[in-house]
Amino acid sequence: MTFWSDPIRFVADWLLGVLTGWGLTESASDAILMVLGAVALITFALVFDIFLVWVERKVVARFQDRLGPNRLGPFGLFQPFADVIKLIIKEDITPAGANKFLYNLAPVLSIGSVLLLWAVIPLAPRIYGLDMNVGLLYVVAAGALGTLAIIFAGWASNNKYALLGAFRLVATMVAYEVPMVVVLLIPAILADSLSIWQITASQNIWYVILSPLGALIFLIAAIAELGRSPFDLTEAESEIVAGYNIEYSGMKFGLFYAGELLHAFTFGGFVAILFFGGWRGPGAEQYPLLGAFYFMLKAMIGYWVIMWVKYTVPRIRIDHMLAFNWKFLTPLSLVVLMVTAVLDKVLAGVAPWLYALIMFLSNLLIAWVTIEILRALGRRAGEQAVTQQVARY
Repeated sequence: MTFWSDPIRFVADWLLGVLTGWGLTESASDAILMVLGAVALITFALVFDIFLVWVERKVVARFQDRLGPNRLGPFGLFQPFADVIKLIIKEDITPAGANKFLYNLAPVLSIGSVLLLWAVIPLAPRIYGLDMNVGLLYVVAAGALGTLAIIFAGWASNNKYALLGAFRLVATMVAYEVPMVVVLLIPAILADSLSIWQITASQNIWYVILSPLGALIFLIAAIAELGRSPFDLTEAESEIVAGYNIEYSGMKFGLFYAGELLHAFTFGGFVAILFFGGWRGPGAEQYPLLGAFYFMLKAMIGYWVIMWVKYTVPRIRIDHMLAFNWKFLTPLSLVVLMVTAVLDKVLAGVAPWLYALIMFLSNLLIAWVTIEILRALGRRAGEQAVTQQVARY
């Protein structure tokens, strides 16, 4: 075994030898290694989150015909560190009448819910925290902690605007979690497993080819879960002051902001894992670090798409937002799931290329039927509007 063939095991064996050489028992050494591994993963995620601040500001600057950070360090790379220092030294304010425990717990829980997701993300074939046989269920459960953090922040702030913003955001998150969970079952059916590592390893053909509608629905639901445009009405400054985090200042606000950015990249990673093969690529199994590069590249592309949507699409009304989910996205996701499940059983044993072709064509058929239904409903609504207008006069 060499560093390039299994870097995590290589470093772990070396550290195990050092710890046992100091007289520690093997069980104590294993416990220390587990703690060090968790700390290393969390540190990487948080440091990478600082880099995402620079990426986000540069991307939005290009979309808006600006330069973005360009003064501090080469290409403005040191600007995020200055922002972190600014947030740390800013005054920490706790509103009068606030529930101090929940008020302070909310930002920690917000970013903690994102870091928990990284425990099951397979960065490479042999670089991951934990391979759970119910990994998708773990993802749903860990993501629910973010919802609790928002409720805690809005209620504990003792501010009616913060509470209103929390209720509206949670309503959106709970609503769009339904089609997201439904679509999560599609990769599970195709891979015949709930393990995230197994789903990645099973993608000899990317699942985006087998279920492009599933990938699109997951992306839309993920953007809504993040509360990003066009689903960011819950934090629109022009509508409800600033949302659930209005009373937070300094690094507590910084944790909410850091959690949002890291969450966006994490969802980009899950899009890559579930539908674009994750770490799979030429030479990834022989050289895990190359697989980690493939994963980070695909996740960054997914994150860029999320940013692209955020900075180009205007926000929509809350009633339109929820109606779009319950009347369109959820029924569509259920149809795609049922068609995928039936065809997966019917086509068992056929050639892989034929299986992929039929799956892809079935999604095209569903998309065509959906468009025709929407056109018919649109014509009917237009005719009714004309009839009502004529009746008035």
